[in-house]
Amino acid sequence: MRYDFLIETYETERVKVVSTWSEFRDGEMRRRPRDDDPRGRNIHEHMVHQCVSEDLWFRNMLGIDVNAPPLPAAETRLEFMKRYAEDSANRLAALRTKDEPWWEGETKFFDVLRSRAWVMTRRIAHTAHHRGQQIAMLRMLGHALHSNYGPTADTGGLMQNHAPTIYAYQSLEQTFAGESAGGRKSPLPDVGGKVVTERSEQK
Repeated sequence: MRYDFLIETYETERVKVVSTWSEFRDGEMRRRPRDDDPRGRNIHEHMVHQCVSEDLWFRNMLGIDVNAPPLPAAETRLEFMKRYAEDSANRLAALRTKDEPWWEGETKFFDVLRSRAWVMTRRIAHTAHHRGQQIAMLRMLGHALHSNYGPTADTGGLMQNHAPTIYAYQSLEQTFAGESAGGRKSPLPDVGGKVVTERSEQK
């Protein structure tokens, strides 16, 4: 099916959302990029937005309702991770039942008509945009970063220098078990002195 790539992308993107949330600490849920500036979402607000926004897009634009509340009963970091993982898994299962005419059919995207394939592409981009903000926030908070797409400054630097990709966990099941136990992420190497950007000022 020509739209399998969208299903496969959503399958990996949902894992990346949960992985990013696992990198925060419970005590950081109310931190903002600038603590005195309410214009920047804190991580709790980011989690609410991801869960509520994705629920609305899927129900109203794609006609996929997982019949579950978008937010967890207890709005803790771990419960947000579990809620989003469960709901997105059910959305993924629904997407796998759709045929090409469904993907090519039009739906209302706010005030215009677009194909469902177009809407799904925009939804993936929307999620990646906010996840990028959260990863930048992790760096502002002084975290060492595991891989989300590929190598990071903390896994070895640049891909072209053969830096490794090191995920915090190898599966969602390991993520929930590890975070429930206080954090059991993969260890990061000592990468002191490695070049981490294409225009690095490092000597």
